[in-house]
Order: sequence, then C-alpha cells, then structure tokens
Amino acid sequence: MNQKFNLYTPDDQKVWQMLFQRQMQKLPAIASVAYLDGIEKAGFVANHIPDFEHDTNPRLQALTGWSVVAVEGLVPIKEFFEHLADKKFPASNWLRTMEQLEYLEEPDMFHDTFGHVPLLTNQSFCQFLAEFSTISLKYIESEAAMKLLQKLYWFTVEFGLIRENNQLKIFGGGIISSSGESVYSLFSGIPERVDYSVEEILRTEVKIDAYQKKYFVIESYEQLYESLRNFEEILERQLLVYQ
Repeated sequence: MNQKFNLYTPDDQKVWQMLFQRQMQKLPAIASVAYLDGIEKAGFVANHIPDFEHDTNPRLQALTGWSVVAVEGLVPIKEFFEHLADKKFPASNWLRTMEQLEYLEEPDMFHDTFGHVPLLTNQSFCQFLAEFSTISLKYIESEAAMKLLQKLYWFTVEFGLIRENNQLKIFGGGIISSSGESVYSLFSGIPERVDYSVEEILRTEVKIDAYQKKYFVIESYEQLYESLRNFEEILERQLLVYQ
C-alpha cells in the first residue's frame, strides 16, 4: 500500500511536529544511543512527516536492507510477521488528531514510525526482528505459542530497556512514543526492572491497558539477537505447561 504522503493535511503535519518536539525534549537524556542515532540516520525531523517512499526507505535500504510498508491500521498477525520476515516493517499511514495527543486505543503512524523505525538502522536489532518473525510463522497455527511469542515481542520491541554505560535507557517503541511512560519506565518507583531473561518473560503477564509493572533490561542488541539461538527449545518447554 502507498503511504499517500500528499494527502497529509497541515493539521497532520502540526500533530507530527508537536509530538516529535515533545518527545525529543526528553529522549536525548533517556533513550538508547542506537535509537537516537537512528533518528538522524532515518532522516526524521520535526517539520514534516517522514516520506517512506522518497526518503525513509532509501536510507534504510542502504543501511540494513529494511523498508517501511504503509498499512491502514492493524494487520492480521500472519501478515504482520510475513512482512517482518521479509524485512518490511508495517506502519500505519493514519495519524492521531489534536484531540488524541495523549491516548489512542490502537497504534497510529507516530507510534509505528517514530517509535520503531529509527532502530531499523541497527543491524543486530533488525536481525532479531527478522529471526523472531521467522520463528513466529512456524508456530502461527498454535494459539498457545502465539500468546508466548507476543510476550517476547511486547517486553522487547515495545517495552524494552537497555543498559548503556551503566545507565538504563529506553528502546521499546511503546515507551519511546509515550510522553508519560518514557519517564515512568525509568524513574518511577512502582515497576520492577530486571535483567533480560527469555524464560521469565514467557512467565510474565502482559499489561495492554496500563503502564507496565515489570521491564526487562538487555545489555546489547547483540544479546537480544543471540537470545533466539535456543528460544525454540524454551518455547517448546513452556508449551508443555499449556498441555
């Protein structure tokens, strides 16, 4: 699907600008270096929505071989993982309104694009996404497996933290694109922050309607990718619990 970049209105551009500037006032001090580098490498700026076809994708292709494919909204899970396995990240082409700046029920273009695309400039993160999606497609017919796979995606790609130079930073797109959770995840005394463990992630409940009660901390994006080496063995053991 084409992004239909020319159909974005001046109000759309203003919403992007407001959200971009608000987050970029906070993120330089709290976001992963790889994410911040990715903002520049992907060509993201405040004064206009990213143009996938003419700007973003040529940059990503040159760096990691990935691209962004525009979609109208949430896509079926099989199609979603097929895109990722093919090194294509699905991003909604619609943007929230001024009245929706603080809360949305489903991800919009700002969440998908600002939250996730900058890390598509990092090769190890991209390798994790592609391999994770390939594994997910092998288990696509198993409801129990997909629930477990959702947890790993949720606590890494969406709500992951990383330790850089002995400091906690954010990298998950769900945190990056959230004005409130980007601060809460690092500085609130409420949630746990624990070392990354695939086994523990698969035992942790997902919170989809509130800030997380637990965040998992990776040491590097290479660690994230390497953790998939024996992931299927761990997944199979967990599936036995469901039987």
